[in-house]
Amino acid sequence: MDIEKPVAEASPAEALRRTPWLRHVPSPTIDRLARQAVLHRVPAGSILFEQSEIPGFAQLLVSGGVELLAVDGTNEVPIETVRPVDLLLPAAVLNQQPYLTRARVLEEAHLVLIHAGVFRDAVASDHALCLAVLACQAAQFRRQVKLAKNLKLRSAEDRVGCYLLRLVEGKDALTPTHLPLEKRRIAGQLGMTRETFSRTLSAMSRHGLHVAGDTITVTDPEALRARFHLDPLIDAPEPVEPIASRRD
Repeated sequence: MDIEKPVAEASPAEALRRTPWLRHVPSPTIDRLARQAVLHRVPAGSILFEQSEIPGFAQLLVSGGVELLAVDGTNEVPIETVRPVDLLLPAAVLNQQPYLTRARVLEEAHLVLIHAGVFRDAVASDHALCLAVLACQAAQFRRQVKLAKNLKLRSAEDRVGCYLLRLVEGKDALTPTHLPLEKRRIAGQLGMTRETFSRTLSAMSRHGLHVAGDTITVTDPEALRARFHLDPLIDAPEPVEPIASRRD
């Protein structure tokens, strides 16, 4: 039985074939993309592209994490953390328009970099690939709508409480959970200052959560769930669901 190679040892074609939402794309199209692609390892802290830059490549994140940031001078505001397997801002690549954000690697990442022109030509000529990219963009759009709803419909305490509840959901009470990002980054994603985020964390003790540093412990599950309620139309994950072709 073949043992799947680690991402770092895979070829671009292997990495593309492992992508679940590309499973309907024919092998000749995968090979066509792979011939004009490289599998690139990028260390944490690296800038993948800058806001206003015109894309030279379509970038498929296959491991690690990438933070999208709105930039104004020296001020950075987190927009979203992208996790595998996902394309980084494909609309800019398809439309040959400037990126609207900066992209910075949060933890060591592996990306398949596909020549932008080859990617556009393949999307235009292969129906299955076009549907796959459409599914990817649909999931990205839905994530942004959920983010907007979270920011506009919930108070700061509700946003923090629901964020923490998602982290601890399904885990045993008194089992510590760690914040996945620095507090300033989480605060930015939740639309508040770090100071507001820290004050709100301190107030969580009255709702059944104990927060010490970056460690969260549920002390009263009933109080936590009585105060905060997850909404699947805001809080549920938004995976990319491949669209099967209905052509005869």
